[in-house]
Amino acid sequence: ENKHEEKVQDPDRGEDENKAEMGSKTWADLAGEMKMFLWNPEERTCLGRTAKSWGLILLFYFIFYTCLAGMFAFCMYVMLLTLSPYTPTYRDRVSPPGVMIRPYLNGFTIAFNVSQPSTWQPYVDSMHHFLAAYDDKVQEEKNIECVSGQYFIQGGNESEEKKACQFKRSLLQNCSGIEDPTFGYSKGQPCILLKMNRIIGYRPGAGVPVSVDCKVQKGNESDLRSVDFYPGNGTFDLMYYPYYGKITHVNYTSPLVAMHFTDVKKNYLVPIQCSLNGKGIVNDVNSDRFLGRIIFTLSVGK
Repeated sequence: ENKHEEKVQDPDRGEDENKAEMGSKTWADLAGEMKMFLWNPEERTCLGRTAKSWGLILLFYFIFYTCLAGMFAFCMYVMLLTLSPYTPTYRDRVSPPGVMIRPYLNGFTIAFNVSQPSTWQPYVDSMHHFLAAYDDKVQEEKNIECVSGQYFIQGGNESEEKKACQFKRSLLQNCSGIEDPTFGYSKGQPCILLKMNRIIGYRPGAGVPVSVDCKVQKGNESDLRSVDFYPGNGTFDLMYYPYYGKITHVNYTSPLVAMHFTDVKKNYLVPIQCSLNGKGIVNDVNSDRFLGRIIFTLSVGK
């Protein structure tokens, strides 16, 4: 009873004893210590440091990070001195070339019905858009006529702007979109364009033009009975090579081969493989369907 009376008479003493026994602090104590840590008016410190201490440490880190940035910039400068903006240093992984087709809308399946223009019109629009850069007038204004059958090798400084040979869409004849604006799609005889990937300095065919052929990739060979190739017999003329890069070869337009599928089995999915053929060309790597060949599906409905 006496101990209880003492606690009632001196509540502050009881609270201190409880704090000591529990080893904890109230929220008011924590708030006070935090306020004192943020700003101590007696010692005039902020976060435990005086103004002079803050100035010295900020100056140290400023000099430290400035030196790091300078070292990084110097290393980048030395590395860039060893690189050419015109020719890649390492090109062992980009030769021989891959190929691509146009039109390319929804993957590598070109499917449409001749009686339904809405199914083939997107392909026609894509072809016209792609061939706009190949218009005869555009090519005549920007590029020059070259000697067919030989590489167009240009000397001089690598930073000099290079000239490009004309490739007019009229060379594609029935697949040019000039005489037949639908590229044969309205007749069930679609045109598909084949383009080799650009590789700086590459000379395909080792002096002999690279040709293109197409066949049924898997199935009955009679599903594809007739294919016409333009220009000529479906070759990439040597005069369009080598390519000197987009920085200096500014008006360069890649040569094309048009494949006119004049007789293909109707209402049937026909898997077709079109391949490049020539010296130095690789077209039989199963793990890469774009290296020297391309596989797509053609479905022409009535």
